[in-house]
Amino acid sequence: MKQHGTETVRQQAAEWFARVQDAPGDAVLLAQLHAWLEADPHHSEEYEHLVSLWRAADFIPRQRLEALCQPEPAQQLPRRRFLRQALAAGVAVVALGLGFSGWQYQRLNHQAQLQTAFAERRQVLLPDGSQLELNGATQLQVDYSPGRRQIRLDAGEAMFIVAHDSNRPFVVDTAQGSVTVTGTRFDVRLDPGATRVAVEQGSVRVQGKDASLAQLTAGLGIHIDAQGKLASPYAVDAAALTAWRQGKLVFDNATLAEVVAEASRYRTEPLRVAPGKVAQMRLSSTFSIDDTDALLRALPSILPVAIKTREDGSREIIAK
Repeated sequence: MKQHGTETVRQQAAEWFARVQDAPGDAVLLAQLHAWLEADPHHSEEYEHLVSLWRAADFIPRQRLEALCQPEPAQQLPRRRFLRQALAAGVAVVALGLGFSGWQYQRLNHQAQLQTAFAERRQVLLPDGSQLELNGATQLQVDYSPGRRQIRLDAGEAMFIVAHDSNRPFVVDTAQGSVTVTGTRFDVRLDPGATRVAVEQGSVRVQGKDASLAQLTAGLGIHIDAQGKLASPYAVDAAALTAWRQGKLVFDNATLAEVVAEASRYRTEPLRVAPGKVAQMRLSSTFSIDDTDALLRALPSILPVAIKTREDGSREIIAK
């Protein structure tokens, strides 16, 4: 019964592997794969074995692979057939060893530079099974070593879905501080002169450049200011803060100043709001990241404001 279950998981792993090979950049597919891998340790084990075998092919000469695939001559002597099968088995074992070694090396030692264009969103699956979701205009560097998984966030925002590894902490560094975990889900965003952290699941340790520390659990967030000093933790709606992952802007009693700052992250044309009373008006609604003009069209019917287009092409929200 157990063997039957193993064969079923092995077949499922093969199907997932084939789908990823056909569409390596499919963000939805990668998210589904990650969920399947997380559902059962046997899933990731079988998938990793398959990846190692695939990579092992790079170590085997093409001529030998072709020879091993040739059909046996009908008149071949049993002894020769036995030797041939033994050779095939030996090559397979070497392939498995080399492939697993290569996979293990990449899992422990991996460097990459990732970035997204303006208004682009992207998902990336790392060798250890961790998943990154990058918001628009994001730049980060990945540096994995045997004792540490390190990310340097230089611009933008990213959601981190970290595979648990108690032996290798996962650290996200920014100009203002760092976030350290062994496995959890959290969001880090760089604003001008500040870092914002929000935890969706699990817990994280946040450290400012001034060595101040804070422990955050699910549903809590924190800011690190330009001097690297931590503010007090506060309650957050992580789903609303990371609604950009579904292409949405969610505002819950936000001031128009906050609305403009957020919408401007997804617009090529400048957007401003008149200071004073207008900037402090509040809005609760949901809009599409891909159509911020719809937000501007809707505002005058929600609040006593008008949208004025300036000569330079910028838009400004003013009192009606």
